[in-house]
Amino acid sequence: MADQNRTATETRTWTLDPAHTQVEFSAKHMMFTTVRGVMTVETGTLVIDEENPDKSRVDVEIDARSIDTSSSDRDTHLRSADFLDVENHPKITFRSKRVEGAHAEAGDEFRVTGDLTIRGTTKEVTLDARFEGRGMDPWGGERAGFSAETKIDRREWGLKWNQALEAGGVLVGNEVKVSIQAQAVAQQ
Repeated sequence: MADQNRTATETRTWTLDPAHTQVEFSAKHMMFTTVRGVMTVETGTLVIDEENPDKSRVDVEIDARSIDTSSSDRDTHLRSADFLDVENHPKITFRSKRVEGAHAEAGDEFRVTGDLTIRGTTKEVTLDARFEGRGMDPWGGERAGFSAETKIDRREWGLKWNQALEAGGVLVGNEVKVSIQAQAVAQQ
């Protein structure tokens, strides 16, 4: 019997492992200090075309309520309508539109372009990604690792709250750096 997740072109479905996947972000505070935080990936599916990697696709949901910057007051503010408005927009999603560059060997770099939706606003972003490798886990499952980075301007998604500083500049930087470490498990 043929593997249900494979086609004649060797397409495989992988599921992100939330326990081994992390979305980290950072932004400037008061123009000179970097504040970092993490968010939890709730679900993620990768459909990898082994013969034609450029035909692969990614679909990810992040729990916006999971934001953690190691400061409960700051996290509460980031969850509020001033920023993520998690009461009305509990999910952040990314849906790929195209993948450019092969990713068959550990260390291969590629780009993933797709729609990032934050707070009900969708904008196209490009992730600079790297295939970190693959192998068998102790339980007989096959796993693969990926990393990716991008920068966004938070204002494009309606996250415009800020406060002017007396000495000039603003309290919260507009550029947000995003770094992703992901591990996916092949579906049988």
